[in-house]
Amino acid sequence: MLFDLPNDQTLYAALLERDPAYDGRAYVGVRSTGVFCRLICPARKPKPENCTFFPDVGACIAAGFRPCKRCQPLSQPDPAVAALLDALDQQPDRRWSETDVIAMGYDPSTIRRAFKRAFGITFLDMARQRRLATGFTALKSGKVIDAQLDAGFDSPSAFRSAFARLMGTAPNSFAKDALLRADHIDTPLGPMIAVCDKRSLHLLEFADRKALPAALQRLRKAAKGQIGIGRHNTTDQVETALKGYFDGSNDRFDIPLTLHGSPFTQSVWMALRQIPAGATRSYGDLARDMGAPQATRAVARANGANQIALIIPCHRVIGADGSLTGYGGGLWRKRQLIDLERHYAQRKTA
Repeated sequence: MLFDLPNDQTLYAALLERDPAYDGRAYVGVRSTGVFCRLICPARKPKPENCTFFPDVGACIAAGFRPCKRCQPLSQPDPAVAALLDALDQQPDRRWSETDVIAMGYDPSTIRRAFKRAFGITFLDMARQRRLATGFTALKSGKVIDAQLDAGFDSPSAFRSAFARLMGTAPNSFAKDALLRADHIDTPLGPMIAVCDKRSLHLLEFADRKALPAALQRLRKAAKGQIGIGRHNTTDQVETALKGYFDGSNDRFDIPLTLHGSPFTQSVWMALRQIPAGATRSYGDLARDMGAPQATRAVARANGANQIALIIPCHRVIGADGSLTGYGGGLWRKRQLIDLERHYAQRKTA
């Protein structure tokens, strides 16, 4: 049976007291350091406003936190799990596969179950998130990035096949002269899919977002089936702009957009674009800024329906209490994006 977490005040008190009753049943992510800990951690206690509490290790990792070296929340008595965690620590930027697991003498299905049971996440998922985080950290520090970026598509044919699966169609069914064309753009936070016409961007999303297939189906319906594989000049403009954004040189996206949504939904997206890099707003703040203070839920729905990630910065919307709220690209990406944008805010006030 899952353990229902009590409120944050109770959990923070347990953290201060190092209450053993919560060991293994709750974890704390510390925003000021980027690490997550067991509640019995002997390290200096963070301020309550820097704490986010999670029910399991998998949720901590998914939110972008790395394990504390003092309380070692990933420590496990299972020797196989411990060996793989040690191997991951030694090579966090490696693209691990089931073949690697087998080469170490372990059965992939057994390892998968063991990691899910211990952490709520598989070993390969944990390795992928560590690899992405390593690449992003290195990029911000100015190091050269290459192999550690998780491109996800090794060839044009691999992308065609993957995109066909997302669209629910055959790889050879795409028209060469389609009005809209889809291609992938590699970023430090994983591959993104961009769908453009000759003049504007229609969709930009992380390739692993669960809502992506539905968004593509809606777009295909709006374009009367006219979505193919390939690039327009617009795609190159988007790629250049994303490169500047991630390398810290430019937070502006002067890309023409075609928006697919109701007038109200589009007005929310435009309001999102008014939030400067390095700043955040709650759904309530956004509704008040739009002159519709009673429309908080409608604003939240429109925010969740955004299909042009980063350029329409729905990641800048947080909870009214300052906590990170749901993000289709994953909370760990949201945290990384907000951290990156602090650089822009600091540069503008310097």
